[in-house]
Amino acid sequence: MLGRVSDALAPPPVEIDATVFAPLRDRRCGVVYVATGASYVEAARLSALSVRRHNPELPIALFSDRPVEADAGANPFSAVHPVPSPHRRSKVDYMPHSPFERTLYLDADIRVFADLSEIFALLDRFDVALAHAHARNRRGTNTRWRADMPRAFPQFNSGVFAWRRSEATQGFLHAWRDAFHASGFRKDQVTLRELLWLSDLRIATLPPEYNLRYPKYLWVWRRDEARPKILHMSWFKQRSPLTRVRDTLLGRLL
Repeated sequence: MLGRVSDALAPPPVEIDATVFAPLRDRRCGVVYVATGASYVEAARLSALSVRRHNPELPIALFSDRPVEADAGANPFSAVHPVPSPHRRSKVDYMPHSPFERTLYLDADIRVFADLSEIFALLDRFDVALAHAHARNRRGTNTRWRADMPRAFPQFNSGVFAWRRSEATQGFLHAWRDAFHASGFRKDQVTLRELLWLSDLRIATLPPEYNLRYPKYLWVWRRDEARPKILHMSWFKQRSPLTRVRDTLLGRLL
């Protein structure tokens, strides 16, 4: 049973202008980004273009502290909601406000190379879907917050996070927000791991090709083993003249 963090420690509630997302309310599935700062907003835009390339009908919502620049090229977002008081993990505040019945949250440093419908299909049976954190032997990845648990239940990476809207998942997302702010950890995955451990949510564990964190797997996986579908790598958030070339080459490779 999940306990709530004291109201004295919880952040003030986030106010959302419902009219911004009104056109999306009847859309069953969609992708959400939360990106603040010029470089991250641009990274999210490029990431969303990769979603749009392989999922042309899928609506994409952005929570951001700034508009998408008019001269930035194609705008893949269906709606943009302002983030007035950003911090380095603003996603914990805004993920509960997804306008979709089934949501796939993506970090900005991601490229999508596949149809995403099978992730949403998991939510017929499961409440949430995430992939394990890759670096499971790092000290930070095994940090304890309040609960003891076996290492065989490792952290989940929160950069690719799908969920089906329900009373249980909304309660979980709000509890995660409160716990992150109360705990003092820089990483949101410490509290995420423990809250998932304590919850009754049905968790679908995505295979690593849906949240690939290191380029080495591009060279060691045979086609009959796995094909990368979502690449999640820090260099995708770096603006570079080579960005478009790299994306093109990856698209041909995958």
